Amino acid sequence: MPQSVSVDRREVSEEESRRANGPEWDRYADEYQATHGEFLGDIGFVWGPEGLTEQEAGALGELRGRRVLEVGSGAGQCSRWVRQQGGTGIGIDLSMRQLQHARRIDLETGTPVPSVLGTATQLPFRDASFDVVFSSFGALQFVADLDAAVEETARVLRPGGRFAFSITHPTRWSFPDDPGPEGLTASQSYWDRTPYVETDPQTGIVTYVEHHRTLGDWVRLLAATGFRLVDLLEPEWPEGHERVWGGWSRTRGSLTPGTALFVTDLAP
Repeated sequence: MPQSVSVDRREVSEEESRRANGPEWDRYADEYQATHGEFLGDIGFVWGPEGLTEQEAGALGELRGRRVLEVGSGAGQCSRWVRQQGGTGIGIDLSMRQLQHARRIDLETGTPVPSVLGTATQLPFRDASFDVVFSSFGALQFVADLDAAVEETARVLRPGGRFAFSITHPTRWSFPDDPGPEGLTASQSYWDRTPYVETDPQTGIVTYVEHHRTLGDWVRLLAATGFRLVDLLEPEWPEGHERVWGGWSRTRGSLTPGTALFVTDLAP
């Protein structure tokens, strides 16, 4: 990530978000995999920094014989785990460098994941071609046109299909992204949905964008697109887990949720 950035809060288009976040993940991919790769596992499915696994959560349901799409697949760790459970895992990511790491791990593990370069708002797959779509801290927080992304998910899912995704818990938006005590003091409105924007001060180029929606925003959008909420998991910080990941830590995680995991089904 840039050594020095200018932080702002302003409206950002889908095109500008995509133009910023793709190259940002290309720059950050090596550091991300070096820092978090062991925690994620080459063939492992973790829903968030708390370490909740899909084996524990069971959010995707039965996977054997199912065709499964991971949106924001990164290096494909989750989709590789899906394949070991008998599903056909396929990935899509905005970052070419992340997909290069996916290919490296494919070769190292002997469990390849077919992956494509693309965006959540324009999925390059035919209608009703997947039984399950999921995103583990993937693309959704970085998308300006969330309506389009959820509509695309509904389009490629078969009727009755499962859509599950984890995001930074929306209540975190009110607090500084700090793993220490400073991160426990609310400093901005939960209802302020103005995107967080980082800009390179030397070039004026937007280098990172993150978007916020409230819990109500998510529920209304999912319902309007034909999804039925099956469950909403808010993983507690586990005993003995001392890992710090960005703004996630025991200091904060023992008092306030850091991850929201939505589990939904598309109307039949």
